[in-house]
Amino acid sequence: MGFLMLLGAIAAEVGGTTAMKLSHGFSRLWPSVLTVVGYGVSFALLAQTLKTMSVGTAYAIWSGLGTAAIVVIGMVYLGEGMTVPKAIGIALIIVGVVVLNLGGAH
Repeated sequence: MGFLMLLGAIAAEVGGTTAMKLSHGFSRLWPSVLTVVGYGVSFALLAQTLKTMSVGTAYAIWSGLGTAAIVVIGMVYLGEGMTVPKAIGIALIIVGVVVLNLGGAH
């Protein structure tokens, strides 16, 4: 159950970050509102996750997968480019999350 809450926290954070980009520096109302709501939901779910998972592992997964997802969203929907260093960085994030999970994300 903790891992499902963590995935929800990641999704909410990714939604909030995407909305932040669309808010144009908080000058657009609805994307700004979605940013605040997304981060609020994300932190609430992350806090619940920490009841059953270590903080280091949960935060590494939350930030790592969220970062990788934002990079993909930036490329696919926002026209940001992919470079070799960016691809290597995403691969390292994914490997790191896998290693943390293999090491015991209890």
